[in-house]
Amino acid sequence: MSGAQPEMKRRRNGKAVCALLLATSVFALLRPAQPYAQVTELRGEVSESAILAGAQDQTAQAGATTQSDAPAPTYQPASPGAVQDDDTAPATGSIFDPPEATDDPFAETPAPVPPRRPSSATQRAADQDEAEAAEAEATAATAATTDDTDTAGTDQDATNRRAVTIDSADRQELDPGAERAEAIEGRDRKVEDDPFAATGIKLGSFVIRPTLEQGLTASSNADSSADGKPALLSETTLRFNAVSDWRENSAVIDGYGTFLKTISGDEIQELRGRVDGTFNVDLDNDLRAIAKLGYEAAPESASSPVVVEGTIEQPVRQTIDGSLAVEKDAGKMRFALTGAVERDIYGDAKLSTGGTVSQKARDSTLYTATLRTGYEISPAITPFTEVEIGRRVYDLRVDPNGFERSSTRLGVRAGAELDLGEKLAGEFSAGWLREAIDDDRLEAISGATVNADLRWSPERGTTIGLTGQTTVEGTTTPDESGDILYSGRLTGEREIRANLIGNAALGVDWRDYIGSDGHDLTLSAEAGLTWWLNRYAGLTTRARTEKQTSNLEGRDYTAHSIFVGVTLQP
Repeated sequence: MSGAQPEMKRRRNGKAVCALLLATSVFALLRPAQPYAQVTELRGEVSESAILAGAQDQTAQAGATTQSDAPAPTYQPASPGAVQDDDTAPATGSIFDPPEATDDPFAETPAPVPPRRPSSATQRAADQDEAEAAEAEATAATAATTDDTDTAGTDQDATNRRAVTIDSADRQELDPGAERAEAIEGRDRKVEDDPFAATGIKLGSFVIRPTLEQGLTASSNADSSADGKPALLSETTLRFNAVSDWRENSAVIDGYGTFLKTISGDEIQELRGRVDGTFNVDLDNDLRAIAKLGYEAAPESASSPVVVEGTIEQPVRQTIDGSLAVEKDAGKMRFALTGAVERDIYGDAKLSTGGTVSQKARDSTLYTATLRTGYEISPAITPFTEVEIGRRVYDLRVDPNGFERSSTRLGVRAGAELDLGEKLAGEFSAGWLREAIDDDRLEAISGATVNADLRWSPERGTTIGLTGQTTVEGTTTPDESGDILYSGRLTGEREIRANLIGNAALGVDWRDYIGSDGHDLTLSAEAGLTWWLNRYAGLTTRARTEKQTSNLEGRDYTAHSIFVGVTLQP
């Protein structure tokens, strides 16, 4: 009996152990498995590459679970800046925490409790930060292909492989610098400063801009003489301007030619014109050379101080002039030396009785040399002084009346150069000039001189010009030396509209005869309009009046004229 009790006790203990093992096995089989969403984050749009990568991870994890009893990985936040809740505090268990595969109720040391998942609010905040970081990365990318996107998605296992979605590249903001350019036809064209200016003709290295003016002139005094008669004239004028397009030096040529022919009234037929050329060359050592050459041909005016009695047609005067100037700048000092030559040739005068009268006694050549010294006070103003010496030589040493008319010239001037850009530019001067004639019986020609060449633009489209000149005129009249002629012109041009140009001019001439008390005063005024129909053709009209008064007999006259015509330019 005593032997049977221990045996029964052992059996009861064995049954209890078996029941305990059975219950433990059943409990282990029924434990809940961690969902994949707790192991891997599922936030944002899922790309195909991420889904494939997740499937491969599940397959690998399933194979690892089958081959070994290793515990499932614990949750580790992958987003930048995300941390576990209270990861510095000791972990505490919870009845809601799922049991791990390594939990052993019979082990002396219990298995560590896995970390607790963050709260919903904390998780949402972390998700939002992660989404903003992902969006910034997608915006900064300049170019990405589908393969690059998939590769980037699979290579982000250590952080968040779903941060870059399949359409993240399409959702990038547009770069303002990469906007589509307009078509060439739609671009704004530059507005021309003068849409009716001549385009010009390209000829070699020059651009030529010719202008042809044809019209009718009605004049009350066709030849501007004391006994002049009215006439209706055909007037044709050709003007041209040629400018070089050289890189360094420059050349400019200006010219005009006018032909007058009587249609009815006083018989007039004359041709007049002038050509001027200027050539600028930059030399070494801050030297500049300026060469000028000009030619003019025109019938002498009936109001000329030299009167040829009994003529029906005034002689033609030809003038050839040229100069060469060398300029040098030394600091603020300005130096210029100019040599000039002027040649006057007179044709024969036709008499009313038939035949001609030679005017060779009036042919002469003037040689001058001028030295200018200036000091630049500022870039806008440079005062200067000039000294001029010269010699006038007549072809005939003694004229038909027995006078030696060659002379020696001396002049001094002081003035200033102005350079205020487009507003005001030019120069003016005043001084004294004297020509001592070789013949002691003739008085020297001397007097004050005034010269000016200024252009002022008070506003855009308006130009005011002022010119002044002092000229010594010789004569072959017995016992007379000649005269000094002072000429002044005030001109204005206004662009009333783009295709309507107005101009006006006022003129005054004062002639002072040397050796007598004689003088002439000539006043003139002119106004005109040009209406451009297009760039190539326009209508032109102008009115002019001129009046001369003199204390010498037979020199007063008045002339009025009106011109109407067309202007053509290529």
